[in-house]
Amino acid sequence: MDCLLESAQCSERMNEPDGDRDGPNPGDLAHKPKLARRIGVFDATMLVMGGIIGSGIFVNPYVVARQVHTPALILGAWVAGGLTALAGAFIYAELAVLRPHLGGQYAYLRDAYHPLIAFLYGWALLLVMQTGGMAAVAVTFVRYAKQLVNFRIPEAAAAATVLMLLSCINCLGVVLGSKLQSLLMIVKIATIAGLIGIGFTATPVVRIDSSPGLNRRSMVGFGAALIPVLFAYGGWQTASFMSGEMREPRRDLARALVFGVVGVTLVYLAVNLVCVRGLGPQGLAATDAPVYTLISGIVGTAGARFMSFAIAVSTLGFLSQGILTAPRVYFAMANDGLFFRSIGLVTRTTHAPYAAILLQGFLASLIAVVGAYEQILSYVVSIDFIFFGLTGLALYVFRRRAGPGDAFRTPLHPFTTFFFVTACWTVVIASFYHYPRNCFTGLTFLLAGVPVYFYWSRRKRV
Repeated sequence: MDCLLESAQCSERMNEPDGDRDGPNPGDLAHKPKLARRIGVFDATMLVMGGIIGSGIFVNPYVVARQVHTPALILGAWVAGGLTALAGAFIYAELAVLRPHLGGQYAYLRDAYHPLIAFLYGWALLLVMQTGGMAAVAVTFVRYAKQLVNFRIPEAAAAATVLMLLSCINCLGVVLGSKLQSLLMIVKIATIAGLIGIGFTATPVVRIDSSPGLNRRSMVGFGAALIPVLFAYGGWQTASFMSGEMREPRRDLARALVFGVVGVTLVYLAVNLVCVRGLGPQGLAATDAPVYTLISGIVGTAGARFMSFAIAVSTLGFLSQGILTAPRVYFAMANDGLFFRSIGLVTRTTHAPYAAILLQGFLASLIAVVGAYEQILSYVVSIDFIFFGLTGLALYVFRRRAGPGDAFRTPLHPFTTFFFVTACWTVVIASFYHYPRNCFTGLTFLLAGVPVYFYWSRRKRV
């Protein structure tokens, strides 16, 4: 039932995992360990930023520069991407007020539409989107770490080791996991700030030839450039998975989403400004490793090692964030009776969903060892944006049912919400147009979860 329509019971349900509604009887719940609300606004902000900034910012600027060829359009694409992410952050902030439940986006999709939609999101997240992404990031971390510390362990084995080690650390509790993530994020920001400082102080400004103004070709290129930019801004929504463990989810998640997205936008603009300033649009488009090219050109071998350190730290922080946040979705699915009940287990001492964490770590490690992550990621790159768009539309649904949230309201709704949903599904349409085979393969995999959902839903009723 809609929690907002049952005001007498809403306050009690807000503090329990969503699945308790379909779980054991009240007597059993009294003895069942709960997730602990121990995350504050600072750690939540670090989660938002950590979910966005990976290794892509060191590479993606050249992709944009190959589509648009003037500094104004290059930087404008990153501003537009930041505004789109900020619009999404506003939407998720209000959804956090209306539905401060465990699982975040999973709960929004379930309560706005149907448990099937939420299940398909969790299905894709566990078996493809999250685990495949984690495997790829772990391998990237190992490759750059080997340039700093020479070791002979095979890449796949080292990546699996890192994945399981971080998973075990997060099994020790949300406090330790979030503090580790915050520490890695602080080091990441400091490292990127160092790169920006070197770029601004030690790089001569490249003379930029005059370019023609706006025309049809440049606007088409600008639209194409937005696709990799929007992907680079993705990931901020994963902080919503932790809403069930935030001290004040209505307040803290809303603030963290806005603070985090604004912070990342400033970082991305600064990195791109340094690249344009030091390499020029033509030089930026000519290299597939722009930040590495720029820094190594300034300080030589030391710059190359510094870049390896920066990317290793960035990927490790991104990996830590995913290991911490995503298992809360599988935990919520188990509590809804749509997954193995054992995945909903929580330790009495650390209050961590250890079964969900270890399951995710094992699957990601398996994908890393098999080496299937690159193929998997190509299949599902557009699926995430389908759920982005659906989640944006969920705000219309909740507003129609119960009105806006009291603590936070999306600025300029419904216009900002329409803008965000349109941007998300534009990415989906463009992806299907340019990569139809991969996208339809990913869609087929997603729809394969439908019979699995009906199996679990029937099993729940037995």
